[in-house]
Amino acid sequence: MSNRTKALLLIFTILIADQIVKIIVKTNMVIGEEIPVLGSWFRIHYLENNGMAFGLEWGGKAGKIALSLFRMAAIAGIAWYLDSIIKKNAHTGLILSISAIIAGAAGNLIDSAFYGMIFSESWHTPAVLFPEGGGYSSFMLGRVVDMLYFPIIDTHWPDWSPFRPGQTFIFFRPVFNIADASITTGVLAILVFQKRFFGENKS
Repeated sequence: MSNRTKALLLIFTILIADQIVKIIVKTNMVIGEEIPVLGSWFRIHYLENNGMAFGLEWGGKAGKIALSLFRMAAIAGIAWYLDSIIKKNAHTGLILSISAIIAGAAGNLIDSAFYGMIFSESWHTPAVLFPEGGGYSSFMLGRVVDMLYFPIIDTHWPDWSPFRPGQTFIFFRPVFNIADASITTGVLAILVFQKRFFGENKS
């Protein structure tokens, strides 16, 4: 199997998995609903956000449109880079890492671009796909669906602690999705294996 085929297969696998999970959650749960999976360590916790990865937000509607346009430009640029390193027969690990980043960025862009047009709201009842009255928002103003929650450590700082005494400490607090995980995994792989990835140029 060629590296180009591997890259395309990984991108489409991540995209399909990401969208299937999001659609299942969105059409079967309401925002804020939580389902335990592995005790209290792993939960499906349905949230939506207007912005970046791991629930971060920026700049209201104008910021959201700007972020979506930036995502589109970034995906195009990274895709061009991916094509160039495939042609140069770069390390397979680098190609797959870049592919994972593209897939994750595209997955969240799909939410932002189209979910507001094709889904109803999810606050009190699960969302309806293609509702009769139209979606909850317009093009580029949809919300990103998050659901993966791993509060592995859930405790309190001791009262004597100089840092946030008595307050709750949760690790890992952010709720995220498969697309976020894909981006993070791709970036971390490049950072950890950069010597291997960039030191090899197969003939």
